[in-house]
Amino acid sequence: MLVPPIDRRASKLLEIRARESAPTTLLRMAGQDYSAADLIERASRLAHSMREQGVGPGDRVAILCGNRIEMMDLILACSWLNAVAVPINLASRGAQLQHILGNCGARLLAIESALASILDFIDAGAVAIEQVWLIGAEGEDGLVETVGPWPAAALPEGAGRVDPVECASSDTGAIIYTSGTTGPSKGVCCPHAQFYWWGVNSAEILEITQCDVLLTTLPLFHVNALGAFYQALVSGGMIVVLERFSARGFVPSLREHGATVTYVLGAMVPILLSTAAKDDDADHPTTRALAPGVPADSMKAFTERFGIGLIDGYGSTETNFVIGETLAHQKPGAMGRVRPGYHAMVADAQDDPVPTGEPGELLLRSDIAFSTATGYFEMPEATSESRRNLWFHTGDRVYQDAQGYFYFMDRIKDAIRRRGENISSYEVEQVLHGHPAIAVAAVYAVASELAEDEVMTAIVLHEGARVSPEEILDFCQPRMTYFSVPRFVRFCSKLPSTENGKVQKFKLREQGVTQDTWDREKVGYEVRRDVPRKHTA
Repeated sequence: MLVPPIDRRASKLLEIRARESAPTTLLRMAGQDYSAADLIERASRLAHSMREQGVGPGDRVAILCGNRIEMMDLILACSWLNAVAVPINLASRGAQLQHILGNCGARLLAIESALASILDFIDAGAVAIEQVWLIGAEGEDGLVETVGPWPAAALPEGAGRVDPVECASSDTGAIIYTSGTTGPSKGVCCPHAQFYWWGVNSAEILEITQCDVLLTTLPLFHVNALGAFYQALVSGGMIVVLERFSARGFVPSLREHGATVTYVLGAMVPILLSTAAKDDDADHPTTRALAPGVPADSMKAFTERFGIGLIDGYGSTETNFVIGETLAHQKPGAMGRVRPGYHAMVADAQDDPVPTGEPGELLLRSDIAFSTATGYFEMPEATSESRRNLWFHTGDRVYQDAQGYFYFMDRIKDAIRRRGENISSYEVEQVLHGHPAIAVAAVYAVASELAEDEVMTAIVLHEGARVSPEEILDFCQPRMTYFSVPRFVRFCSKLPSTENGKVQKFKLREQGVTQDTWDREKVGYEVRRDVPRKHTA
């Protein structure tokens, strides 16, 4: 669905979809089907209630809600008023939540009633909140007891309707906060057109048509799931949004909903592969999945077992789906080539391009108006720094081959410096994920006695698997440089992760070398420099 700039926003796209295919299902949540016309009606009514609450163009509305229809209602209702939706990660608590609510300046907060107690730890004097709407609350005539110092009411159903407010595709449609690792979370200002282009770009890469059924278990407060909604919206397809990811329910859900396309992130694939194999694992209609950040070895094993082709790529909250290829043009270990309308460069610390095959930071820019974020909300210095020399600096270390394919190495801040050598945590993880006993591994730096980095790995084994640290390092030695072999090995039942399954390495780094960590130097395990290195690409 290619539309003029004035129509590149949710309200207009829904109107077009309703005219073209009014009775067809666009969205399924909690077993309930919704057409575009249904969503228009729901958004219009909720927008009426928002307007009565004083919400207007440019006002921020904070939302703490899981994958339920009210979450989509709130996001779409904001579009109706040209207000700004601020979907917040459900895991946010304490200082982080305080910062987000204070930074965005929302006067209205909609929150699931089961989460309301987390507001007890918020300094009311440091935020602009005036009213709290409780999602899933029950009370006579919508009245609910106050939450902290704020008046609270059940999320209204809306007694009237409002027409969409006219706006530009460049206006901010949402502020999505990225998790801060070295500082406070930054609110990414996403214009209406950015979500439209997320839908268009992703639909082309995933080859989505009106015949496709998309299924996501990822949270709607991230761009992956929101982008999937727009893929269905602009392609004429249908999307099923489940409450959460379940390894046991993954294949049955694909079967039940007739999904042809799904979405998995890096950690989800090893988790699925760790489950007991069944004869009917490939008995479903799903042919392809968007799967960024999945180790190459896991991609092959996953496709062989589940019959689903995995599509890598590169996109971020600040950019778009800017690097990617269709399933037929996938290359093992590669993210793909840059999309039409976008430019990518691998650069050194001075923003100069590096030779083909050499690692450097991925820099991006676009020729397509407002297809990427416009900056960080109320953080002009961070905005300026990330966009030096007219390029967006991703913070990701990559290299590009002679065919134009880009390969992810690691986050620049995840790079480890040991004995004067730079070590890619991603490359070490790739090797560890090739061990048959390992389900998930995270590699990160910890301080050594020599005031430099040591390599540590936290490992989750497949159910029932047994392996010693020595056996793991024996597996590593012929497959990586001697200085990359981890010194510290820690076995965990699970790793700290975000709502969308991304391992939170900063928490592991904070924990450091724990009492249950194995240290190869204490037991005298020898890492030999003369072991032939096995190629792992």
